[in-house]
Amino acid sequence: MEKVNVKPATGKLGVLCVGLGAVTSTFMTGVLMVRKGLSKPVGSMTQYDKIRVGRGKDKQYKHYGEIVPLAGLDDLVFGAWDVYLVNAFEAAVNCEVLKAKDILPVKDELEKIVAMEAAFDHDYASRLDGTNVKACKSRWEMVERLREDIRNFKETNGCERIVVIWAASTEIYVPVNEKVHGSLAALEQAMKEDDRKHVAPSMCYAYAALSEGAPFIMGAPNTTVDIPAMWELAEKVKLPIAGKDFKTGQTLVKSGFAPIIGTRCLGLSGWFSTNILGNRDGLVLDEPANFHTKEVSKLSTLESILVPENQPDLYTGYYHKVRINYYPPRNDNKEGWDNIDIFGWMGYPMQIKIDFLCRDSILAAPLVLDLVLLSDLAARAGRYGIQRFLSFFLKSPMHDYTEGEVPVNHLFQQYVMLKNAIREMGGYEADEEID
Repeated sequence: MEKVNVKPATGKLGVLCVGLGAVTSTFMTGVLMVRKGLSKPVGSMTQYDKIRVGRGKDKQYKHYGEIVPLAGLDDLVFGAWDVYLVNAFEAAVNCEVLKAKDILPVKDELEKIVAMEAAFDHDYASRLDGTNVKACKSRWEMVERLREDIRNFKETNGCERIVVIWAASTEIYVPVNEKVHGSLAALEQAMKEDDRKHVAPSMCYAYAALSEGAPFIMGAPNTTVDIPAMWELAEKVKLPIAGKDFKTGQTLVKSGFAPIIGTRCLGLSGWFSTNILGNRDGLVLDEPANFHTKEVSKLSTLESILVPENQPDLYTGYYHKVRINYYPPRNDNKEGWDNIDIFGWMGYPMQIKIDFLCRDSILAAPLVLDLVLLSDLAARAGRYGIQRFLSFFLKSPMHDYTEGEVPVNHLFQQYVMLKNAIREMGGYEADEEID
């Protein structure tokens, strides 16, 4: 083992969530229930997964927390911003993801988590009409107010460290604009000039978090931290950033199933994906401008796994379509259908049908926990900038497109990246190949 200088996870870790809706309230309730010994953190890699460290006679399989110093669940302190003035108990009840028996035992703790006023612009999520919103004259004022919130939360709750994670709705698509997003100075100037077209509210959250010493995680497909200006800021303050978009249902299936087709050298003619979803996320995504942001994220997965240039006979010209439909009766219980048209020996066609009846927030909550704990770990290990090892948890992994980098979307290659990073931070050899 090598000596690695990872700072210990001492003191309290503040977890500030943007959005106090279904995902956040399910995440917070679950952690509080697990702390009381009343539930299990099923689906969380940091709590369950074991990694091999060492080879041959030195080989051992260890939980992440036995390899690296992770913050304990008892050390987490929760806060949130939301456009609706609710506390976490009300949010958990209103979202109807969890049953009363899984909420009531931690009612007192949840009621104390009251949503702070959100930094919000109605033009970025026109289907939301909350009143718990900061009155800001400019984007720069948004940043300053958010920084103040982070400082106050940290002081009031006696936190050693903070992590900020976006678990709010998808904003309208903001194309990368080199003049505004190409450098930190340009972005700061745009914020001060209140350039609302190019500076999304989510960018203000990310800027505020990083400026206050907190890693930032983008859990929606927003372009927030996918811009050189944010990479520059993360490098300047030496903090990790991760994104984008929690990989929970259909894309998780796609990133795991597409490798089967590729590994078996079967051809692909088309892949049609459609979803029905009835929660707040579904409502926002029913707006075409917001759906476009999600569509870009979901479409990117397949194209980097089944690559025409690598296998022209098998993957040239396949048709890939993604749809999301708002359907209120299902609420948080999302259903994803995939129709996959493949071909085999001598070009004969076959079909695969996948129907995933999943629960959006039940799948997302453990991802939030893992991303928070691992981003905090990365910060203490001195890692900063884009955290590619967290791609496993994300639909559209961050990458430096200015250098022509192609993101890794293959689930099992992403898993190798995750394991190798944990090994390295634990002082072990990163001994698996990603190919």
